[in-house]
Amino acid sequence: MDVTTLAEVTGNIGTVGYGLAAIGPGIGLGILIGKTIEGMARQPEVAGQLRATMFIGVAFVEVLALLGLVAGFLF
Repeated sequence: MDVTTLAEVTGNIGTVGYGLAAIGPGIGLGILIGKTIEGMARQPEVAGQLRATMFIGVAFVEVLALLGLVAGFLF
C-alpha cells in the first residue's frame, strides 16, 4: 500500500467519522426543540424562559457537532 492510497483511505475514514459524529447532535436538536415547543404549547406563560433555556441547550449540542468536525480534520 503506497502513501497516496493510505492518504485517500484516511481521508475517507475521517469523512465517515464526522458523519457519524453529526448523527447524535442532530437527534439531540430534534428532541430538544420538539420538547421545548411541547412545553410552550402546554404553558404559554413561560415561553420566554423556555426559549432562552432552549438556545443554551442548542449551543451545547452544537459544540458536540463542532468537536466531531475538528476531530475529523485532526485524525
